[in-house]
Amino acid sequence: MPFKSLKDKISSKNYSVAFGEVVKINATIITATGLKVSISDMVKIVSTDTAQETFGMVTEIDGSTFFITPFSFVEGFCSGDRVFLDQTGMNIPVGASLLGRVVDPFMRPIDGKGALTETTLSPIIKAPIAAMKRGMIDEVFSVGVKSIDGLLTCGKGQKLGIFAGSGVGKSTLMGMIVRGADAPIKVVALIGERGREVPEFIEKNLGGNLENTVIVVATSDDSPLMRKYGAFAAMSVAEYFKDQGIDVLFIMDSVTRFAMAQREIGLALGEPPTSKGYPPSSLTLLPQLMERAGKEDGKGSITAFFTVLIEGDDMSDPIADQSRSILDGHIVLSRELTDFGIYPPIHILNSASRVMNDIITKDHLKAVLKFRRLYTLLKENEVLIRIGAYTKGSDKELDEAIDKKEIMQEFLSQNSQVQNEFNDTVATLMTIMGIKNS
Repeated sequence: MPFKSLKDKISSKNYSVAFGEVVKINATIITATGLKVSISDMVKIVSTDTAQETFGMVTEIDGSTFFITPFSFVEGFCSGDRVFLDQTGMNIPVGASLLGRVVDPFMRPIDGKGALTETTLSPIIKAPIAAMKRGMIDEVFSVGVKSIDGLLTCGKGQKLGIFAGSGVGKSTLMGMIVRGADAPIKVVALIGERGREVPEFIEKNLGGNLENTVIVVATSDDSPLMRKYGAFAAMSVAEYFKDQGIDVLFIMDSVTRFAMAQREIGLALGEPPTSKGYPPSSLTLLPQLMERAGKEDGKGSITAFFTVLIEGDDMSDPIADQSRSILDGHIVLSRELTDFGIYPPIHILNSASRVMNDIITKDHLKAVLKFRRLYTLLKENEVLIRIGAYTKGSDKELDEAIDKKEIMQEFLSQNSQVQNEFNDTVATLMTIMGIKNS
């Protein structure tokens, strides 16, 4: 190994000579003493019997005693084991060599393609973009999905949520967005999901193509701390490319598993449980992650999609409710539409993009408003139409909605392997609604 590489490797792992001692261990928390530490300090625990090692973070301090949440499981460790302070803090290697790779939250490759090269250290935790440094969202961000581009148009730097119950099709929609998004760099965070889903997502939803894509993985069998900081680490990767003036797509599955990881950590530390057992820290953590996305003056942008798992399709779930209040729009997937065979099953009437009116043309907006109105009329009178109780000619708008029902449903449906150009989508929508360019 060249001397410079050896020197860099040693300097990147700068541990203190002084060490503390483990005094108590349970399934989720290691209690230690003997070191002066701060909240969020990184430490390494070394077994005195087997030389086994694990990393952890200081999450609570009580006088001379401090509490460590480990990044892995604690089997094999015991009282008397040594605790070393990692003076480099919570930094991860980032760089262009991450493109096309699948890594864990510490940026260690898990795809068998060898080590990363030419990286620089970047902190996992950063302050969000300052309010007055945020750029105006005034450009369209195309994702290649007709129902989103046409009726829920996104802007560069916007933050959106994809809200869905289990098995409704959010992973398929994620794959469509990653493949069709108009972004030179794409960062995908798979947090707390089943390990089986990782290769399936890459092969089935992305077609095995990871060009210009970074996938950060922390599966459900990883520790709560790995799942929590996996999301922050993926956001740091996106920020690295954003700081170079690049427009980045960031997509994370799922916010709910991320919040559940913090719930496990918070309850283990003695936080009081609130709604559905979530401690206050679970809710305060969401804006710390989500507000890091956006558009920054003089730099690039991070357009973010966060999936939120709705338990029992309940939109009043505390995580779903908190997420909706932070994000700039929400895309709701409907189990009813899935049953009807409409994919992607986006419930247009329950979904919204808060920046759409500022980034699309007046004619496009007219077409969107008319589509929503006709679709609403169909939904409100669906039973009457089905039982034959409605007489054609009673309502001109409803007559138009009935005439255009099939072509509207066709517009909402899209094969998962097909990507549509934004201009073509808008032209099709305006043609269906009979709106001409002014």
